[in-house]
Amino acid sequence: MRILPLVLLSLLAACGSKPAAPTPVGGADPAAKPKLAFVTNCVAEFWTIGKHGVEAAAKQFDCDVTVHMPPKNTVSEQQQILQDLIARGTKGIAVSPIDPSNMTGLLDDIAARATVVTHDSDAPASKRLAYIGMDNYEAGRLCGKLIVEAVPQGGPIVILVGNLDQDNARRRRQGIIDELLGRSMDPTRFDAQDAKLKGDKFEIRATFTDQTDHPKCKATAQDALTRWNDLACMVGLFEYEPPLILEAVQSAGRLGKVAMVAFDENEQTLQGILDGHIHGTVVQNPYEYGFQSVALLNKLVREPDATKRAALLPKDGFLNIPARQIRKDNVRAFWDDLKQKTGKK
Repeated sequence: MRILPLVLLSLLAACGSKPAAPTPVGGADPAAKPKLAFVTNCVAEFWTIGKHGVEAAAKQFDCDVTVHMPPKNTVSEQQQILQDLIARGTKGIAVSPIDPSNMTGLLDDIAARATVVTHDSDAPASKRLAYIGMDNYEAGRLCGKLIVEAVPQGGPIVILVGNLDQDNARRRRQGIIDELLGRSMDPTRFDAQDAKLKGDKFEIRATFTDQTDHPKCKATAQDALTRWNDLACMVGLFEYEPPLILEAVQSAGRLGKVAMVAFDENEQTLQGILDGHIHGTVVQNPYEYGFQSVALLNKLVREPDATKRAALLPKDGFLNIPARQIRKDNVRAFWDDLKQKTGKK
């Protein structure tokens, strides 16, 4: 799908208004309270944690920040959110692009009118100034190591992921595949969804996408369990998927027979690790994604000098917030820290 360039001018003309001049990027009054936005790729508990980080940074740095979550995880929703933010005079935007390869033109148009950074999932071909998040390929390899721990004897596995359009999803999946098949490090590699992937010990039997549709995700997991009675492990790459996989495995009476490995810190996932049903999860740090996105945008928007603005950017445009492996031995400490940050008891 080809995303059309920004259509603000035509929208304004249709409303009978005179087209507004492009908003200058940077150079705002340093004393003014910057108007910023944090845009996610869907609605999820993961992003609720991120919102807490946004709110903490907004308070610390005296910013006016809004958080936007596309309810249906569609490009059109995210495009409309971005266009509306520009129309309202937002000076800085942190966005997790749903389909970065097809959103480059849109993101470039937005970047001509506001300071833009990406978080969680990158759009490296766009004119965004920086990416804030983890290296998703390395995180995928960490997940692969957890799978090896969970089923050292090997066997067939299936992977569930929301979609393979997002940069983070593609890289996570590829990291898992390369780790399980004993391949060299190559973040640019991509195995097609229907590729035959079998090594000495592991077979990636299928990768299923569910477009963040929760009932579809659970039904897909149930179908896989019915179709194959020899599955060694099931893996969910998006925050909402591991709990649904756990429900499917429990319903099928396969606890203890099918291992499970996860991504992200959904509370049901963490409880599943404590209960011994899920071997482990690779966690990001959505709280820091929110906090650091606002912190960086705040500095960039308040700095009027272009040379000084450039010096504020992280090296190579990548602010690395490393992934971590969570297992039964460290899940309680991790969960307690997460509750403290989000105000939960």
